[in-house]
Amino acid sequence: MNEESKNSEKFILEFEHIRKDDIALVGGKNASLGELIHTLKPYGINVPDGFAITSLAYWEFIYSNKLKEPIKKILEQLDTTNFTNLETVSNTIRELIRESKIPDEITKLVKLSYFNLCNKYGRNCDVAVRSSATAEDLPTASFAGQHDSYLNVHGDAGILNAVIHCYASLFSERAIKYRYDKGFDLFNIAQSVGVQKMVRSDMECSGVCFTIDPDTGFSDIIHIAGSWGLGENIVKGNVNPDEFLVFKKTFLQGKEAIIKRKLGSKEKTMVYADNVNSKPEHNIVNVETNKENREIFVLEDEEINQLAEWAILIEKQYGCPMDIEWAKDGLTNELFIVQARPETTHQGIKPFIHKVYKIKDKKPKLTTGIAVGNKIAFGKARILLSSSESLKLQTGEILVTDITNPDWDVVLKRSAGIITNKGGRTSHASIVARELGVPAIVGTNDATSKIKDGQLITISCAEGQTGFVYDGQLSWEEKEYDLRNIKMPRTGVMLIVADPDKAFQLSFYPNSGVGLMRLEFVISNSIQIHPMALAKFDSIKNKKTKEKIEELTFQYEDKKEYFIDNLSQAVATIAAAFYPKDVIVRMSDFKTNEYANLIGGDEFEPKEENPMIGFRGASRYYNDRYKEGFRLECEAMKKVRDTMGLTNVKLMIPFCRTVDEAKNVIKQMEEFGLKRGENGLEIYMMVEIPSNVILAEHFSKYFDGFSIGSNDLTQLTLGIDRDSSIISPLFDERNEAAKEMVASVIQKAKKAGIKIGLCGQAPSDFPEYAGFLVKLGIDSISFNPDALLNGIKNINDAEKLKFSSEKIISA
Repeated sequence: MNEESKNSEKFILEFEHIRKDDIALVGGKNASLGELIHTLKPYGINVPDGFAITSLAYWEFIYSNKLKEPIKKILEQLDTTNFTNLETVSNTIRELIRESKIPDEITKLVKLSYFNLCNKYGRNCDVAVRSSATAEDLPTASFAGQHDSYLNVHGDAGILNAVIHCYASLFSERAIKYRYDKGFDLFNIAQSVGVQKMVRSDMECSGVCFTIDPDTGFSDIIHIAGSWGLGENIVKGNVNPDEFLVFKKTFLQGKEAIIKRKLGSKEKTMVYADNVNSKPEHNIVNVETNKENREIFVLEDEEINQLAEWAILIEKQYGCPMDIEWAKDGLTNELFIVQARPETTHQGIKPFIHKVYKIKDKKPKLTTGIAVGNKIAFGKARILLSSSESLKLQTGEILVTDITNPDWDVVLKRSAGIITNKGGRTSHASIVARELGVPAIVGTNDATSKIKDGQLITISCAEGQTGFVYDGQLSWEEKEYDLRNIKMPRTGVMLIVADPDKAFQLSFYPNSGVGLMRLEFVISNSIQIHPMALAKFDSIKNKKTKEKIEELTFQYEDKKEYFIDNLSQAVATIAAAFYPKDVIVRMSDFKTNEYANLIGGDEFEPKEENPMIGFRGASRYYNDRYKEGFRLECEAMKKVRDTMGLTNVKLMIPFCRTVDEAKNVIKQMEEFGLKRGENGLEIYMMVEIPSNVILAEHFSKYFDGFSIGSNDLTQLTLGIDRDSSIISPLFDERNEAAKEMVASVIQKAKKAGIKIGLCGQAPSDFPEYAGFLVKLGIDSISFNPDALLNGIKNINDAEKLKFSSEKIISA
């Protein structure tokens, strides 16, 4: 090998010759790209080609320009207590680097490699020039966003200029502070630079893909986010992107595994600038996204599935959760993977330590947005218009701003919470908040106008995926549990779940599945429209109602599909979170006054004197007043089970008054595509009416299991209207008559050979009630999440007593 070839390999490496173990030579980013091209290209994963300017070239640059001693002396002057001179230190070093010259030998090799790349893709091709530090994309430190990258770079001079800017970014304020915080040497980290063919996503779309839920660490989900144009907008949090969730387990079974689609506003589109100049950061510009593009998804289902397939392959190759960047080329319509790195947020987290936050009171809401994390924080709001105002933010205050980028990292470390107008779950603010362990609410749109500078506020991320900013200080409780110390009883312990946004988080609780998922929460919060108003849209008389429905369903020509899609995605999210454990979904059980409050509901609901015992539950499903609405519910459930493959979903019928009604409902469900026993479908019945208990043997012929609704059963046994405050003190599930009903139906279910459970508060509140159920041999008890751990304790104590007694008797 001649000297020129040796130097070429010393200073330049083509991506195809790089492996993931070459971090010391080419940095984490380039090592990962080389690994992707070498290992996964045979599987059809598209990765744009390019080359790496090695860390040896960086040191050659430093030594040939005699920069080592000056840089080290400047770094020695850094105030590492308060970092008062961080900006001065950074600017001085970066100026030294920008005034220096890349050695002629390296310049020649860069030009040659660029020439070869252009021959492959086209003359004077556009490239991305990316920093790739030798301590970057490690499992314990991502360095994400700490160093600069430049897009739409053209020509030899443009590349060499961008390389020097990448070298200088090694000493930006944020990069110096990040290295100090992570315990890295401030000087002895080298900068490799990757030169990669641009994907023309400026003409299409781009985004990120996590092989783990970025908020909770739930590992069976692929989270894809995307927006129009170049990917910097998502990475920097400039836009609220589209989001898609793919469930890995059913995806690998060949099912339709996209369990959630969420349309983002995608306000900006990053495109090529008309004129490329000496400042590489000016080669791209942001423009307003047109209305048409804001109202459609950036990816088709086929493309979402393609990215999911690639993500699973990449995760398997690396053996850990991955943070991936993707782009779609507007010239060829091909998808590409442009970066992949280990996901670092959940590395080292102890999943057995669980902390629960719960708001105890409420005050006026100032604004809402996307919740990041599950914590609550209180503090003084500090509105900053740019990172240059960082000194205004005192430790423990809550930062309120339009948007953040890596320049804000030094500021964010002092904050007790973060609120931004812009950004999504994968924005810069979201990523940093997770790393810092502080709550963040992003994408509020109006935080800087609704919150006053200096105002005392509470931010809550403990109420699902929507984050709330409250005026003043609220009280809340924090409980920490070591899940290793929780012994599961023989009796099934299940959860009562309503909000799909909490499903992944709740899946980490000790449980045997979901004993009750109420559809009402989804219909009232996400869908908002009365099912019959969608089924009979053309017949709606109220003009304003029709306009409101049009506004909510603008993506759907067939309004019925709006209901089916939204309901199926909500149920699928919960079913995926607990898969393959049972998730028992109760078909809708609104009362007429509650249904009437939905959009369009007043045109389809009768007025009743006592809705509690009126037109509700099973009676609606085969009645012409609601039958077409029930059809939509059934079609959504069929989609979840048969199309998405989530056969762990079981269905439950509420408030079924007579055996004939049971026959009618089962027949109606079969007509709508849900045949009991087909594809393993089980249908349960709520036991909440005395007739259900008295005729339990007859009802058992039509259902696979019972679930006791102790609240309704108690009120109907005692003749108490729970809505009446006058007689409500008489309501007590421990009343002997109510307990007799419970005991009777458990015994009858056992005799009939079908499962039986109970949903209610009493077993967690009253140890003796848990003992009563355990003694009768109930199969499962379902609890609200905040009552689960206490319920488990009560059941364990009851089982210990029961089985010790049985031993004594047998002896």
